[in-house]
Amino acid sequence: MNDRATTLLRGRREKLERALGRPLSFPEPASGGELSESERDHLRNGATDLYVNELAWENITDEEQIEGEPLAELAFPGFLAFIQGLLLEKVMPDSLAPANPRPEIAEDVVKFLAERVVALQDAMGGSDEGDAEQRARDLAVTDRLLDLVLFRLHGVDPADVEGFKDPPPAS
Repeated sequence: MNDRATTLLRGRREKLERALGRPLSFPEPASGGELSESERDHLRNGATDLYVNELAWENITDEEQIEGEPLAELAFPGFLAFIQGLLLEKVMPDSLAPANPRPEIAEDVVKFLAERVVALQDAMGGSDEGDAEQRARDLAVTDRLLDLVLFRLHGVDPADVEGFKDPPPAS
């Protein structure tokens, strides 16, 4: 992860702690053992593919918007469900498999999203005006998605941090 993405992520977590008035909690990984590198890659690639596909679908349809801004909560239902599944700590009593939380993969996804935010910020200086609007929407929805994944990873109820959102970047 590059320095800007690391700084962005550290700042976002500090801001979240200030909004909550307490340190963030970190979930415990599954006690079932470490994942192999190929298993980790498979899960990371699954998250990346969901992000790319749902962002592309949102760009095609422009369905999930309020006041012209994409609504990450609705634009990325599969992605957010995948993250929730990675963090699942309890299962129904009749489940055939125990809960197997993988917060380390969710952390990898957080790093990926932070890198995407930085890359989209860098791309904002492009010359094509039509693409600039698209990049701005992609940046806004990815930035919000980063917050939503952090909320889930750290067990934060979004109602506890109402209004937690970075202001739009200056143009």
